[in-house]
Amino acid sequence: MNISVSTLGLSPKPLADILACLEDRGVEYCEVINEYPYNEITRDVVDSYDVKISVHSPLSDVNIASYNRTMRRSSVSQIKNSIDLASTMEPGIVVVHPGQIPILGRGFEDKILENSIKSLDECSKYAADSDVMLCVENMPDIEGLLCKDLNQLHGIVEDLEAYMTLDVGHANNMKIPVSEMLISSRIKHIHLSDNDGSFDNHNAIGSASIDFKFLFKELRRIGYNDILVVEVKDPQAVAESLDFLNNNLNI
Repeated sequence: MNISVSTLGLSPKPLADILACLEDRGVEYCEVINEYPYNEITRDVVDSYDVKISVHSPLSDVNIASYNRTMRRSSVSQIKNSIDLASTMEPGIVVVHPGQIPILGRGFEDKILENSIKSLDECSKYAADSDVMLCVENMPDIEGLLCKDLNQLHGIVEDLEAYMTLDVGHANNMKIPVSEMLISSRIKHIHLSDNDGSFDNHNAIGSASIDFKFLFKELRRIGYNDILVVEVKDPQAVAESLDFLNNNLNI
């Protein structure tokens, strides 16, 4: 398994500083959230460090499920921009959120989910043509977010021939036991953070209630050899999480 760190907990440091820090710690991967201040990434910066880059498509002001056609098309365009970026990076992975139901969307849930699936289908095909793996992320227990249920998300990505980013913190917030988190054969990317189940806190790994030792055991059992992304809230949580992984991942 390969360890990565998300820019979530290290922003707004310059990307060069982040990559230098990760390289010093022996971390081989970084997941860049592709919005300000990392909306533009140059090869010169990336090529200066021995750290590979996966891409998380924008989170802010984006909704690929929107029933406002102009907003939906703009959101899909943003995802495609991230796919273009991922196609120039190794390992060629882009993470996508499935969208959300707006405040006035109650009663239109089926239409909004249909929009999400159509948008994901378009993005998945675009990614495949670009030799990029599109991984759709499961969401936490926040009103309006789509694809909180792992079984539902598995069905969607399987039908689209796309893949899944399993966010362990999100799943725990949905009260899904660790023993049921790895149900999908389409999981090709995993986000790691900890919480007590009440909220998606993005706490340091090993600091709350998730049984990561059991999770790592199950990952070894199924032969998972892809990326584990530390996606926590601040630099201290990043450092604590990397220490926890060094001490517990291979036990």
